[in-house]
Amino acid sequence: MIFMDDFELFGNIEQGKSFLESLKTSRSLFSFVTSYTETCEIPGITIAGANKDSIQFTPPADAEYLHYGYCKTIDKIPMTPDGKPTPGLLTKAALESASIPHLTINAGSKISPQLPFIDTGMSFGKNIAIEDAMTDSQVSHAVDYGRIIGRSLASLTDCLIIGESIPGGTTTALAVLKASGFDAKVSSSIPNNPVELKTQTADSALKRIDSDHPYSIVAKVGDPMIPFVAGMLSSASSVSNVMLAGGTQMAAVLAFASKIGFNEETTAIGTTSYITGDESANFIDLIEEIANIPAISVNPGLKNSKFPGLKAFSEGFAKEGVGAGGCITSSMLKTGNDSSKFLEIAEKEYDRLFTLR
Repeated sequence: MIFMDDFELFGNIEQGKSFLESLKTSRSLFSFVTSYTETCEIPGITIAGANKDSIQFTPPADAEYLHYGYCKTIDKIPMTPDGKPTPGLLTKAALESASIPHLTINAGSKISPQLPFIDTGMSFGKNIAIEDAMTDSQVSHAVDYGRIIGRSLASLTDCLIIGESIPGGTTTALAVLKASGFDAKVSSSIPNNPVELKTQTADSALKRIDSDHPYSIVAKVGDPMIPFVAGMLSSASSVSNVMLAGGTQMAAVLAFASKIGFNEETTAIGTTSYITGDESANFIDLIEEIANIPAISVNPGLKNSKFPGLKAFSEGFAKEGVGAGGCITSSMLKTGNDSSKFLEIAEKEYDRLFTLR
């Protein structure tokens, strides 16, 4: 049974229903892509880290936390200064409760995680407010590497779930979507979305665009994760089902992937209800405009949590990240758990973390 109370489908609804149905019996594999853009160092643009210097540790720390249950590159799991945890907590609870395997791919993270991972050798992205993010050849390299890894991973599973951690990524995603001709309004990890700052940053980057070639656009105003994951999608979707697990950043991936080609019939995007319900963004409209695929929205039930740190997700903090929405969706369908059961599992993990401190 699909708990439709916990899920909402948008876009290609019929395809969405069969995608959800297939997740109940299929093998899933979660690939977690870590990356970095120096755009995140603009003051006030993100809270993915306690301060400017710690932001670069967020992607590798998320990877370590998923793997070990604690971090090695930093002392504690990534959290805000007032103690709200990384959305990786939701991902970890989802993966473990459903025994879904995962692996980490470094696609331009500034710092490598201390665990076995696939290394692409890619460089991090520059601050788009002041210079080009990458060169065209770096974008080409990212797409090629994404295609190689995507094809290999898809051959090992029935559904490849792709998630990411890239602080500041909603701003580069906004720039890529706007440069690609979409009237995008993007979400934020902060309840009070710094829309003006993001728009100002994106608009100053757009002035440097001198070509409508998709590689050139992403090189000027994007980040390394976008072409890499689009490359993964383009090859993986010809081999297995693919779920892009995320919000705004995955909309930008989809926009770029629609230029390099992918199989719409095997692709879905999975996110949380905190993204689809975000009135400061237009996520669903964007997805429907970009591609004829299903958007699956899961409500993890966190508004009922006894812990303020978890409840905060339902109040606009973080909303999504580390592939949380896609992993929770896959986990619920595989185990038959509804959102109240998932909340129990997430609270148990939250309790464990804060007992460790």
